[in-house]
Amino acid sequence: MHMTFQTYRTIKRTLAQTLNVRRDSHQEQHINTLALLICGIVGAQHVQFAHIADHAPIRGCKNESVITRFRRWVKHNDSTPAAVWLPFARAVLQSLAHGPLTILLDGTTAGRGCMVLMASVVYHGRAIPLLWTVVKGKKGHLPQEVHCARIRRLHMVIPAEAAVLVLGDGEFDGTALQASIRAAQWDYVCRTATNITIYADDHVFTVGDLPLASGEAVAVADVQMTAERYGPIVLLGVWDADQATPI
Repeated sequence: MHMTFQTYRTIKRTLAQTLNVRRDSHQEQHINTLALLICGIVGAQHVQFAHIADHAPIRGCKNESVITRFRRWVKHNDSTPAAVWLPFARAVLQSLAHGPLTILLDGTTAGRGCMVLMASVVYHGRAIPLLWTVVKGKKGHLPQEVHCARIRRLHMVIPAEAAVLVLGDGEFDGTALQASIRAAQWDYVCRTATNITIYADDHVFTVGDLPLASGEAVAVADVQMTAERYGPIVLLGVWDADQATPI
């Protein structure tokens, strides 16, 4: 995709307005580089500096000097998510807060022995990243406090008036995490394991004991889960692909 100077100027103008950057200031130089990075990433559909430089709309510079410029920007002390990204995350959330916000929690491996914990908002079938944290650890083996901290950060950027639904897979079924989401007065749906203990009235059973047949679903209200007896929650079991999927 070819990126034009007009596109670059439009992106730069939007960045400057959102970040309240004055003309001919030191900040404007950072905005110039950020606009080039955005143009290059969109044009290249890639995040390696060499590919970005090939598609950045800039004249009279060799790729090596452009790559050096990009590296310096990324490593600069002022180029932090709080300074550069969060103003746009807040603006996106504010514009979407008139309707329900669906927030996806996800964890994926990155590099050697690391995970990226991501919180994204769903918009027209796409997940737009809002907050992310890179930590050392394996998928599914991170302390709940790491997840709870991300919920607290989300609470700081999501408008107070917004109706929020948080979705997560089995990695995000910890009772402390559920309590953090509930404390924010948000709704949530998360998967859980079949060996989780459930308390319903005088009955104690595991999620895998739900009476399900192919194509069926069952819901149990006002139950508690795990030895901590966290609740009340609603347990929903759905038979999916020859397997009961507890939610």
